[in-house]
Amino acid sequence: MSRENMEVVHSIYAAWERGDYSFNDWAHPEIQFVLADGPSPGTRRGLTGMTEGWRDFLSVWEEFSSVVEGYRELDDERVLVLHHWGGRGKTSGLEVTQMTAKAATVFHIRDGKVTRLVIYFDRERAFADLGLASDTRVRE
Repeated sequence: MSRENMEVVHSIYAAWERGDYSFNDWAHPEIQFVLADGPSPGTRRGLTGMTEGWRDFLSVWEEFSSVVEGYRELDDERVLVLHHWGGRGKTSGLEVTQMTAKAATVFHIRDGKVTRLVIYFDRERAFADLGLASDTRVRE
């Protein structure tokens, strides 16, 4: 298990759980930022693409939050994070918990930098894409 990869992911989520999505020193300059599903799926490349992707994604929410349930190392380069979304759609007023609130994120890490970040609104889709059972266990 790569302790370094887990430390990278823990530090990223520590900021995200505080609502701080502004720093990107953990990201590789050519990062692939993927919103696999949700309100605006798509792929963006590079730090600018990731910044634009986050801005577009976060701009539709009020009081957006993410709370980690646990982490699982998938292999030497990938870490799976299971989490819950929270917040309210700015236009619809719909609480995200009324939709699919159980989410997942996969971090691809090489040489201490995240090279690919895949965010899933639908945790079951993440499990299917990764070939994992839907009752996959993670640890805090």
